[in-house]
Amino acid sequence: MRIVVAADHAGFPLKAPILDLLAAAGHEAVDLGTHDTTPVDYPDVIAPAARAVAAGHADLGIVLGGSGTGEQITANKIRGIRCVEAADPVTARLGREHNDANMLAMGARILGTEVALACVRAFIEGEFQGGRHVRRIEKLMALESTPDGDDSASDTPST
Repeated sequence: MRIVVAADHAGFPLKAPILDLLAAAGHEAVDLGTHDTTPVDYPDVIAPAARAVAAGHADLGIVLGGSGTGEQITANKIRGIRCVEAADPVTARLGREHNDANMLAMGARILGTEVALACVRAFIEGEFQGGRHVRRIEKLMALESTPDGDDSASDTPST
């Protein structure tokens, strides 16, 4: 698999161990920066990673920051991305299995290296289960296809 990895300055400490893990597992790991701890604005490094996944230039993406929250929000702003923020391997795996997540966000200020690596393993080994989950993914995709995110006027409460 081709997997893009991007981190802001706070997520930088987790990036090298993750790149090493991916390479050792036989994946093509693509480092999209940042390359040191000089402060950067996370959307500047996370959005290109999400765009690479959305465009099909990578199979999956892993984005890292201090908490992982801003990184998840940024990635999910890109059409076609379903980014799960995980602080444990079960959440990472379920993101793939139930939500067909194509990106994983984690926080270096939240997780130690070993837990982060366990999350990555669970994420890349997880597979979308389909079945009852397909209907939900289709509904998520429908939200992306309308200007205001509302795919059904009947779902709008009256005032």
